[in-house]
Amino acid sequence: MLGGVYWAVTHLNSNWGRVVGEPVDAFNGVAVYYNGGVQNVEGRNLTPDGYNLGLRYQCVEFVKRYYYQRFGHKMPVDKGHAQDFFLSRLDNGALNPERGLLQYRNGGGDAPREEDLIVFAPWVFNRYGHVAIVSRIGPDFIEIVQQNPGPFGDARERLPLLMEQGAPRVDHTRVLGWLRRAPETSAPADEA
Repeated sequence: MLGGVYWAVTHLNSNWGRVVGEPVDAFNGVAVYYNGGVQNVEGRNLTPDGYNLGLRYQCVEFVKRYYYQRFGHKMPVDKGHAQDFFLSRLDNGALNPERGLLQYRNGGGDAPREEDLIVFAPWVFNRYGHVAIVSRIGPDFIEIVQQNPGPFGDARERLPLLMEQGAPRVDHTRVLGWLRRAPETSAPADEA
């Protein structure tokens, strides 16, 4: 019984006010789409040249599509769940070879910047983790833009940004860290 309820909550659209695939927001001209249940899958999204953006309307698909459309960035490893975006074995600020982006630990000394990818660990209703884009930085918060926050979640969310022993830390128990474009690895699409 509990297994069936869990499946229904995570796979079905329980928000009848929204339709799966409906645009709900945009950031820098890249659309954010509604997905319904966090584990709903609507097929794979590929670019015309065959690059895998991910499962349609999932969080990974949005951040990869954003980086592809905005910067022309293709990740060297084009598959994986959100939690796979963060490699815990890497030093703070090292190049993540699977994503072609610099990786920073939450609380490691570097503050997130606008357009960084922020990676969240898994939790009970989403065993694959979550990934979003930093859309705004404030004096004591960051704002993220996200696809697939759940049937009643918002595309934008603010998270507290604290200073602890001189190091910035996003005050959220599941934030692992963030990934950032290295200046030499990719250029904005309008400059390419």
